[in-house]
Amino acid sequence: MKASPLAQAEIPMLRLSSFYFAYYAALGAFTPYWGVYLKARGHDAAAISILMSLWYATRIFAPSTWSTLASRSAHPIRWLRIGCLSTALSFAVFIVPLDFTGLFLAMCVFCFVYNAVMPQFEAITLSHLVGRSERYGRIRVWGSIGFVLVVALFGLLLDRLGETTLPWLMLPLFAGLCVSSWFNDYGSGQSEAPAGKHGGFAARLKRPEVAAFFGVAFLMQICFGPYYTFYSIYLDEHGYSTSSLGIYWSIGVVLEILVFAGSGWILRRWHAAWVLLVSVLAAAVRWAMVALFADSAVLMALAQATHALSFAAFFAASMQFLAIFFPGRQNGHAQGVFYGFSSGVGGVLGALLSGWVWERSGGEMAFLLASAVAVLACVVVWVWLRPARLQCMGSGVDK
Repeated sequence: MKASPLAQAEIPMLRLSSFYFAYYAALGAFTPYWGVYLKARGHDAAAISILMSLWYATRIFAPSTWSTLASRSAHPIRWLRIGCLSTALSFAVFIVPLDFTGLFLAMCVFCFVYNAVMPQFEAITLSHLVGRSERYGRIRVWGSIGFVLVVALFGLLLDRLGETTLPWLMLPLFAGLCVSSWFNDYGSGQSEAPAGKHGGFAARLKRPEVAAFFGVAFLMQICFGPYYTFYSIYLDEHGYSTSSLGIYWSIGVVLEILVFAGSGWILRRWHAAWVLLVSVLAAAVRWAMVALFADSAVLMALAQATHALSFAAFFAASMQFLAIFFPGRQNGHAQGVFYGFSSGVGGVLGALLSGWVWERSGGEMAFLLASAVAVLACVVVWVWLRPARLQCMGSGVDK
């Protein structure tokens, strides 16, 4: 049997990879060090948790807003470029020292546009991978490479130059994102796919296995709340230097790179649901280790190593689910829901809940709570998304 024309089309690996590299390189500076930067500006844990929660709050509506605007446009790629340019311009405001109110307003704008572009680009990437979604990891891995390079480099630079120089160091990364956006466009898989036996987008959302998948993504984002908001501060409180923070963040992402690079091989041999289950189990173990063994450098390194499973394997399996549950143009809307509900609503709850627990019971309790949430996600995967259950439902999710 001949492969379909879409499956035979050449994949623009370099162009797609360059966008992931630039986007996640900037995120590699923002995620580990922005909380440290805010602390250096004199803000306490409560203020930092509120400001960082804006990163997740804007994910609730930014992806869906952007995907709607793009879908109604005759030239949807323009919205990607507008978003990237707006990201760079809004971030430039942070060069000016701002009080809490100024930071709050600036964060609202910056986080909105920065969060808007990646779900749209995920749909662009998958439009080039119709029938070959398992190759997603080979492209996405360049985001992880960009992330780990910047985490390691910026840890050293901030040690020498001081945390308050972070906005200046990050501006060139956003300039690179703008450049990459001009060299990318949708693939032929963007054309509307037939509704199929499961119906249109709304009908697919109502299917129990789809709702369970989004529920797991939601719980996973909640359990990452303490990590994304306070992990660097947590290690700092346990005596780790700023440069060592970069090393610990890098450990996880280096191994994440290996998982993304090998995700095609993994997903051809194991059902995406089993990969999902292993990833949430790894998250439960990881957060328990962080909570209980923070003073052990070796065990902290081991906990970070599980990032390869708790993040990379989870994300690769999630893209596989989304590609099959929502084909064609439906995928753009699905990416908006995925980012908006999980990273948006789940991220806000994770950041705020971790800040609330942190203030009252400390970092150890915040990470123990994260472990408990990951255990709940394991239960949902086992009950609703294990392969036998999916086959009974006729979901069509294969290896």
